Amino acid sequence: MAQRELILDPSTLDFDHVIADAEEIRKYNPQRFEMEQITAVIFEDLSRHVCVGYKDVSYDEFWVRGHMPNMPLMPGVMMLEAAAQMCSYFSQKYDLLGAAMVGFGGLEEVRFRDPVIPGDRLVLISQMTKLRRGAIVVTKFQGFVQNSLVVEGVLKGIPIPIEVVNSQLARSALNLSTQVPK
Repeated sequence: MAQRELILDPSTLDFDHVIADAEEIRKYNPQRFEMEQITAVIFEDLSRHVCVGYKDVSYDEFWVRGHMPNMPLMPGVMMLEAAAQMCSYFSQKYDLLGAAMVGFGGLEEVRFRDPVIPGDRLVLISQMTKLRRGAIVVTKFQGFVQNSLVVEGVLKGIPIPIEVVNSQLARSALNLSTQVPK
């Protein structure tokens, strides 16, 4: 089998060089509480559109108790959410997409290679491969635990029309408040 091309070699990363901690990440990403899936960002290269961050997976994660009881595995969807949040952080920090909020637009070529369990550090490395400002950002990502590739794929980010979402939420709240219980 051919050697997989790495975006960056994870063994070369400096985890003591934190560029963005949780507070800094919150300036760019809207997720809070249990949905925050990035612990820190440790590397950014704007010229190559590369970003590296990590998620320290704890035994207190909301999914641990119910996802594979007696063998808690990080759900694949949560690994993808972590990758998406890191890509969103990078895109928003540098206003690459030109959107108030970035959301999932799609996933391609996703492969899960090994499990991620509580106590692991999931290192996420991403590289933007395509950008159409105002329309889409395409990013290749790779996730590692102890230098072993555990997840990879391509994700697409799209602008979220927050004005439309907010008006729909307001309309839903109004409908709920005007309903009379029987």
